[in-house]
Amino acid sequence: MQVDLFDQDLNAILDASTYEEFASRLRAYDCRRCTLCSSRSRIVVDRGNPTARILVISERPGDHEDREGRAFVGRSGALLDKILDSVGLDANADTLITNVVKCKPEIDRAPSSDEASACLPFLDKQIELVQPRVVLLLGQVALKWIDPSRKEFKMEEEAGRLFTLARYPGVQFMVLYHPAFLLRDPRKKRPTWEHVQRLREHLEERASS
Repeated sequence: MQVDLFDQDLNAILDASTYEEFASRLRAYDCRRCTLCSSRSRIVVDRGNPTARILVISERPGDHEDREGRAFVGRSGALLDKILDSVGLDANADTLITNVVKCKPEIDRAPSSDEASACLPFLDKQIELVQPRVVLLLGQVALKWIDPSRKEFKMEEEAGRLFTLARYPGVQFMVLYHPAFLLRDPRKKRPTWEHVQRLREHLEERASS
């Protein structure tokens, strides 16, 4: 896969044959594909296990992630770990966690269209190499960019629902409320518990089939 004949480092990232090659090359890449390059300290690729069959996608790194170089740490990351642990999943062993964009913005905000579009080839390559069976989308921004056909939707109707996309055959998707949102609105913790119970049931059904 080549998207830029004049950027051989980018081509090498997107042509990687293993996830380890991809991640190593992306971390070393001096990406200038969007303006987020001016606000980041480093490119944040992931956290967790690249051989896991569950991929978790959020929207973007924050200050904690930028400092540590790992996705979804800090308070939101700790809450995500607890949510997954409640259904017997270890975030670092049973999932791989990443973001739509790999660099933090200058302030706490969602990625712009230009920023997301610049980074989506990296996310698509992650999905291609990991070959997850389940993808958990944290929040409406992750859903928007994985399925751009959804122009308008309500999280109350999407969260906890399993669905498929023709673009990603063999993958089941589920949207969850973003842990940062749960920290602001604890009333959504109860439905989130019900949603991850549904996730566990799905995983058990797949394991027994």
